[in-house]
Amino acid sequence: MPEPNKRLAFLEQAVRSGSADSFAYYALGLEYRKASRVDESLAIFVELKQRDAGYLPMYLMVGQMLSEAERKTEAREWLEAGIVLANERSDAKALGELESALAEARD
Repeated sequence: MPEPNKRLAFLEQAVRSGSADSFAYYALGLEYRKASRVDESLAIFVELKQRDAGYLPMYLMVGQMLSEAERKTEAREWLEAGIVLANERSDAKALGELESALAEARD
């Protein structure tokens, strides 16, 4: 039997506690993604977006995850929202990554 994912358990507890910061939500979403738990990952990212819509890194991660899951329409929505935010912040690196992911999500 595989050893339980201690990082995942820690992050789940942190988020449930109500005291988690945006990075903890982001990290939990990534852990779910890594475990191929797409719907759970998306739910955490949606919650993060409600709490902190300005957390720019999530848009690329969610867009890539949904694109990989063949959920291209949803992927494009997240990526386009991230592009708007990256433009507002003049974040050229994030903008380039988001635009590249969006081009792939259109294929």
